[in-house]
Amino acid sequence: MSLKKEKKKKALSEIEGVLESSRRSFLKKAGISGAGVIAGAAALYSGYRHEKEKHQGDYIKVLTEDNRLVEIPADQAKDYKPDSKKITRKYREGIEGKKWVMVIDLSKCRNARKCIEACQAAHHLRPYEYHINTLVMKENENTPAYFMPKPCQHCDNPPCVSVCPVDATFKRPDGPVLIDNERCIGCRFCMAACPYSARMFHWQEPREEIADKGKVYNVELNVPQKKGTISKCLFSADRLRENMLPYCVSACPNGVYWFGDENEDAVTNGTTKETVSFKKLLADNGAYRLMPELGTKPRVYYLPPKNRLFEFEDPSGTYSEKKA
Repeated sequence: MSLKKEKKKKALSEIEGVLESSRRSFLKKAGISGAGVIAGAAALYSGYRHEKEKHQGDYIKVLTEDNRLVEIPADQAKDYKPDSKKITRKYREGIEGKKWVMVIDLSKCRNARKCIEACQAAHHLRPYEYHINTLVMKENENTPAYFMPKPCQHCDNPPCVSVCPVDATFKRPDGPVLIDNERCIGCRFCMAACPYSARMFHWQEPREEIADKGKVYNVELNVPQKKGTISKCLFSADRLRENMLPYCVSACPNGVYWFGDENEDAVTNGTTKETVSFKKLLADNGAYRLMPELGTKPRVYYLPPKNRLFEFEDPSGTYSEKKA
């Protein structure tokens, strides 16, 4: 190496040393590190952004852990990330001391479909996606046809739960069988195991994919929905926490649905709001459960279609009305 090149290299090295020394001296005096500069700048920007947002209104709406919407002063709002494990545990434990049951009176159903529409709206389902299937039934050739709403039966001995390989579907102590779509892998074993064909598979992206983006998943509501997973009737578990009747029960205009707590021996009609003894309602009307021979122990009971309020109407003409 020539003397000229060696001197040039030495000079550059000395300059870099001075610059590095100056940088360290500045950071030392400021009491920060290089990483601190970046973090500090981010914090300042974040603080400015949040302060700006907080002063845009006097109050803001926030959702509490128990799903209550409350208003608080904007300047008291803090960034908060829900404890997903704590929330999931609450959903799995259910409501202490309760044992929910549903009673469906087949003599009053005329397939108004208001129950289905309310369910679809609450769970962000498409028009052809159902958590309640309405069947056309006939006891025999000499009796008239009638409609039978068939949601999930929320069995006390649910075969769907035992076959799930990832513990995504589970039975709660208070009655409902729910699905955690954060765990569901879409294997559809539960669909095959269910003798009531009460479950559906999401083949498409959610109906409210854009609107639900960023929302915290609610196991009790199954919203946001997820492509490639299973969903079904949930007994409107989110409404039960608010001491409210399920969406379908409240929406029915004809008094088809009763819902309540078996432990209290009380069920309430969603249309009339009348509350009666659960046991007496079953005993006085010859109630039954679907396929009891399977040992699934459903929590949905049916009252037979006697003294029907409506004649069967079949636009397709497949069935003919015959007086019993």
